[in-house]
Amino acid sequence: MRQPDRRSALRWGAIALAGGLATSLAACSEDPSSIAAQAKAGDRKNYVSGDGTIERLAPDNRGAPVRLEGTTLEGEPWSMGSRAGTVLVVNVWGSWCPPCIAETPDLQRAWEQVQADGLDVEFIGLDKMESPATGLAFQKANRVTYPSLAYDGGLPILALQGKATATPTTLVLDRAGRIAARVSGPVTTSTLTALVDDVLAEA
Repeated sequence: MRQPDRRSALRWGAIALAGGLATSLAACSEDPSSIAAQAKAGDRKNYVSGDGTIERLAPDNRGAPVRLEGTTLEGEPWSMGSRAGTVLVVNVWGSWCPPCIAETPDLQRAWEQVQADGLDVEFIGLDKMESPATGLAFQKANRVTYPSLAYDGGLPILALQGKATATPTTLVLDRAGRIAARVSGPVTTSTLTALVDDVLAEA
């Protein structure tokens, strides 16, 4: 009886060890910066930030044109309808979001650069989850010179086809209004201008 008992104990010990290793590996394999991990974290930061991942979509793989419209923080109507044929940079942000604050100078520099180069490119921000007055005060304090749309209950963001799950998110739309590139998380001037140049270079 002793020998079978010993074998059984060894077998169950091996199973328990394997299970423990699998659990440890599963815990270590989940990136704490991933959107899924942040959503489960329960840290009450009230936003999901991206890690700067860049997604490029080839022209043949792009979806339907985005139909973005709304009211700017200054109270003026804005629509993509009058901007056909223009490459559009869309940045989803909020003054309550630390990564958004950090990337603001880079976005402004990119905007100034495309203007100085005379490129057929426009920028529009989408202020998220705050009043127009709060967003406008932030833009003025940080000398942001391109417009932003008011949150308006999230209606403008719904037009982005589920591509703005993180805050901040920056999208580059091609001349047909289709999403050509996305940066999920903060963007740098050099990254954004390179993405814009790639879209401008398309036939």
